[in-house]
Amino acid sequence: MIASPSSAPLGVALVGYGLAGQTFHAPLIAATPGLALRVVVSSRPEAVRVDLPEVEVLANLDAALARADVDLIVVATPDALHAEQSMQALRAGKSVVVDKPFAANLAEAEAVAALAALAPGVFSVFQNRRWDADFLTLRRLIADGALGEIAVYESHFDRFRPTVTDRWKDRRDGGIWADLGPHLADQAVQLFGPPLGVYADLQAQRQGATGIDYAHVLLRYERMRVILNISLLAADSTLRFAVHGTGGSFIKHGLDPQEDQSKAGLRPGDPAWGVDPSPGVLVRVIEGEAKRTTVPSERGDYPAFYAAMRDAIRGETPPPVPADQALTVMRVLDAGLRSAAERREIRL
Repeated sequence: MIASPSSAPLGVALVGYGLAGQTFHAPLIAATPGLALRVVVSSRPEAVRVDLPEVEVLANLDAALARADVDLIVVATPDALHAEQSMQALRAGKSVVVDKPFAANLAEAEAVAALAALAPGVFSVFQNRRWDADFLTLRRLIADGALGEIAVYESHFDRFRPTVTDRWKDRRDGGIWADLGPHLADQAVQLFGPPLGVYADLQAQRQGATGIDYAHVLLRYERMRVILNISLLAADSTLRFAVHGTGGSFIKHGLDPQEDQSKAGLRPGDPAWGVDPSPGVLVRVIEGEAKRTTVPSERGDYPAFYAAMRDAIRGETPPPVPADQALTVMRVLDAGLRSAAERREIRL
């Protein structure tokens, strides 16, 4: 539970009301004591008013930045706008949350991070899948030593979407690697730190695809290997984690439920919120025989991000995802693109 705030709520302006704004940010902001969603900047005011009739809708970011009652700007627009809008908000003295990836390329990301280091506001990147139920569970198992020394960490985010659409996400630079790669790379770096090298096989596989829709990426560590896999042509897309160590294996199928719960109208605070219906399995070899044990899942906790952001703005804690951590992820993404183009490992 989040403690009751001891001071006036921080005003929030949400910029963008597509999937990210509508499904993730608006419900999580509303569920966080100490935050008040006052403004939405959107070209779809009718959609905003259906969901949030009490919130003012503005046509542009400048109008939101001029508001004295807005402390935090949440950038949930298409990737190409992330860096520009984040820097505009930082220069205006606001705190900023920006969706991942927080810039369209590494050079833009470095420019945002440099400005964030000097600006008075707090800057953070919305890497919400640090608070997935399955990732929290895996993190606990590794910390407890249940898997021993990790040898192979395999992380999947597969889907079955064989038809290419006209959505901007299907045309974005970097394709699916820029869309879902930040989640998988961030989780790996959180567990193991930056890799020594990146080797990536990136491809457009679907008929008519112009953007990357397949990614198989190897992150090289001293002895351990991390495999990140994303495909849009996986009819069986249930495998999420396969992690093998000297003490056992953790196998997990099914994706964290919080995104689908939000789409279905469930909200943080509901007893079912974040409860994963598909727990993972711990496999250990005892006296030559594989023993399988169901692992109790941690509860998914996306609201923890905004609670931490609130506390960071108040000066009580560090940002939930600092710029330097987000930059590490951007370096992995950039190395993946260069590796695929040059067909070689890129050393970090």
